[in-house]
Amino acid sequence: MENQNNVTELAFMELWGNKQIELLFFFLFLLCYLAVLMGNFIILLTITCSHLIQLPMYYFLCHLSLMDLCYTSTVVPRLIRDLAAARKNISYNSCMTQLFTFHLLAGVETFILVSMAFDCYVAIVKPLHYMVIMNWKRCNMLIIMAWVVGFWHSLALLLVVLNLHFCGANQINHYICDVKPLLKLGCKDTHVFSILVIVNLGIVVVVIFLVLVASYILILYNLKTRSSAGWRKALSTCSSHIMVVVLFFVPCIYTYALPVGSENQDKEISMFYTVIAPMLNPLIYTLRNVEMKITMCKVWSQMTHSEFK
Repeated sequence: MENQNNVTELAFMELWGNKQIELLFFFLFLLCYLAVLMGNFIILLTITCSHLIQLPMYYFLCHLSLMDLCYTSTVVPRLIRDLAAARKNISYNSCMTQLFTFHLLAGVETFILVSMAFDCYVAIVKPLHYMVIMNWKRCNMLIIMAWVVGFWHSLALLLVVLNLHFCGANQINHYICDVKPLLKLGCKDTHVFSILVIVNLGIVVVVIFLVLVASYILILYNLKTRSSAGWRKALSTCSSHIMVVVLFFVPCIYTYALPVGSENQDKEISMFYTVIAPMLNPLIYTLRNVEMKITMCKVWSQMTHSEFK
């Protein structure tokens, strides 16, 4: 990984500037990370070990949980370590790797959420054509497209950062190697780079969010024709999707749609899509989903019975 600067190491600034508070958050984020691992692992186990994996909605949910596990693991373990460490340093190459991996996985997750919205739209608006439209070939293509788009999105951001020139400043005002705090370390005019980041991140996120909101408005409009039982079931499914979309996209819009030089609470707000959303997603999709809860009990029962045989 080519480094055009004399910077070989970067350092994260303290989050709260108080060691006692940081130790408190060390245990808090450790518990949050364990909750992310346990919750998403349970969803993966429940879906892959049951008939739900044959249904497009749960097929996408399985991939969403996998992305939550992976991209949270690119951020939170280092955050936990840094909260307990005296020196919060990271090598230049490790920083670039974290930047690329984080945005790759977050980009994939973004388009998985789009695929889930498309699945929900087809299921409610075109129920008679659902199995034809949401066939396995199309589901697999949507996942492949998510990875392709995520890769090019992440590669574009990486190239922007690799072309930055640092002049000795290496204090990152964040807890991850993200593109905006790295742009602030650039010693030359970063105006063009800032525009590229807003286009690649901010505008894209805003457009995707508006498309998702429009799709859910159409879904809710079409629910008027359903029976009361069908209306409640569809509304429960859609409300889960909407909650997850809002938790993920609104903080992302706040973080990435604003210019690089603007003063905002990026560090605090980014906690929502790096820690809180991946932790709450399993609860949202299980507590509001009767089918998931029933299947979870069946899978758990089968596993316990097999152990005692």
